[in-house]
Parts: sequence; structure tokens; C-alpha cells
Amino acid sequence: MYLHCLPDSIFEYKKASIKDIDELVRTRIMVLRAANKLSDDVEMTKVEQESFAYYKRALGTGEHIAYLVYDNGTFIGAGGVSFYQVMPTYHNPSGKKAYIMNMYTDPEYRRQGIAFHTLDLLVKDAKERGILQIALEATDMGRPLYEKYGFVKAEDELILV
Repeated sequence: MYLHCLPDSIFEYKKASIKDIDELVRTRIMVLRAANKLSDDVEMTKVEQESFAYYKRALGTGEHIAYLVYDNGTFIGAGGVSFYQVMPTYHNPSGKKAYIMNMYTDPEYRRQGIAFHTLDLLVKDAKERGILQIALEATDMGRPLYEKYGFVKAEDELILV
């Protein structure tokens, strides 16, 4: 467990374990509903099941790290990073990459540095593994935070849709 003080407040940043799967899955569904503007009545059972299986495997192997953020025991935020391997390149000789996802802060706690600190913990975890290529997808609301941290828009990738 990691406890950290932010200005004028104390929040608990807990590195998630296998015991936290239900909280992680619940948070994942909240993030997906918000990012995709889905109402609570949209069926998400399959995504919940697959997310549970993903967390069970990836937390166990270390392919995924997540932080859950609490204020006096009340859940207020989260963030995660997945690690993966591609073929080595000139710019990335190790082929190791990280992908940040599932960033969330309860609306009542936004603009207090919680997401920035969670992001910083995730980036530091990636860098401790020797990973320098770190990517993420940003919503319009999250983009200023990521740009403030130092993320820039990449133009060199194509995606098949």
C-alpha cells in the first residue's frame, strides 16, 4: 500500500492486488460508460466478464498495474497501466511498451491533483521496468492533464477500423 499526502488533503493510493478485482471491474465499467456516453441500462455483462478475466491474469503475471485512490476509505479514483512487448526497433531497442488506461477521478474530487499523481505513479512504474514508450488514449476532458504531464499527440500510427 502506498500512502501519499497531497496539498491540504490526504488520499490513499493503493496498488491494486488480486483482492481488488471487483473494485477494478466496477471502475472499468464506470470509465467505459463515461468515455462512451453510455447510460446505465446498456448491457455490459460480457465486458465485465472479460475485464474480470483480464485482471485475474494480468495482475497475476505483472502485465498490469493499477492504483485505487481513497479518501478516508471512500473510493475516489483509479488508473492502470498495461505492459506489452513488440519487436525491437531503432527507437525502442527493448521492444517494451506501456499503455495507460482506466484513469478516473470522482467528479467531486477533480482538479485536486489526484489524476496527475496517479498518472505519475503509473509512469514511474513503467520507467522502473525500463519502459520509455508510454501511450494512452485521451478524452477531451483528460487531454489537458496528459499534455501538462508531457504527453504529445502522435501522428505516425494508422488504425484499421
